[in-house]
Amino acid sequence: MPSARHSLAVVAAVVITLVGGTSAHAVDDRTAAQRSARPLTIAVVGDVPYGIEQEASVGSLVDAINHDTHVRLALHVGDIKSGSTTCTDERFAAALAMFRDFKDPVVYTPGDNEWTDCHRVNNGAYQPLERLDAVRRTFFAEPGELLGRRPARAEHQAQLVENVRILESRVAVATLHVVGSDNGLAPWSGLGLSTPTAEQTAEVQARVAATVAWVDETFDAAQEARLRGVVLAMQADTWFPQPTSGQQEIVDRIAARTASFDGEVLLLQGDSHVYLADNPLGLDNFTRIVVHGETLPFEYLRLTVNPVRGPLFTWERVPVAG
Repeated sequence: MPSARHSLAVVAAVVITLVGGTSAHAVDDRTAAQRSARPLTIAVVGDVPYGIEQEASVGSLVDAINHDTHVRLALHVGDIKSGSTTCTDERFAAALAMFRDFKDPVVYTPGDNEWTDCHRVNNGAYQPLERLDAVRRTFFAEPGELLGRRPARAEHQAQLVENVRILESRVAVATLHVVGSDNGLAPWSGLGLSTPTAEQTAEVQARVAATVAWVDETFDAAQEARLRGVVLAMQADTWFPQPTSGQQEIVDRIAARTASFDGEVLLLQGDSHVYLADNPLGLDNFTRIVVHGETLPFEYLRLTVNPVRGPLFTWERVPVAG
């Protein structure tokens, strides 16, 4: 595993400050070095709330995370509804209200249940790309603005406003808009279609190209700043059982950049609902975690970045009574 890195260098990028509700701003070397030495604990969730019962009780999960004194950031890896509930604006508004109930800043990356699977009849037979626009209007109306009670900003990608990046505690944390259902290529059968449309294919191709570029930019930023690690978060379980055609290019780029990176890489995923920590790339500096989702009791992953001493990444599963 890689050795401890030197003090964090300032990079020409927007850097989030996760203390005292401070907005993002340029920082000097001393401030950056001080912040880089502080551990960062992230509460990671996904595939929640899943169904009407969880929608009614998800406040208990939010409260538990809010009362965890170690947590400074919440991260939702997608699927803010189940795959068999409607994709209404009202349901999106309820999820937005949930995010705003979090005490700390919230990073969210979309899942397939909130847009590309919305063609299903029991989802309301929506046009998926219209629902993708609705997701962006609802959750990413102010690009780079993180949800939660404490104001915070992060760097965001111009092509995909939902892709954001944070440099904190000697790691780069970035979201990647990669979803199940073949990353959006699965035919919209609820609309009577058996093959992807031209518009659907064009959206996937553009999003894959932008996401690959975001992977490169994130690793470049980490290398330039001499960070110790990279954390990537997406909704799709890309090894369930293997990457699909719509996911393969992104997985290949993550593998290539990880292999050449002198630091640790952690990939966070949801989608398949069952907790798993493994190393599907077989690289010494890579770990993948699938977070628990769908079923009760609620739980969150308490992920801690230790920038100075001990293992860079440590984590534990925290169950929450519903």
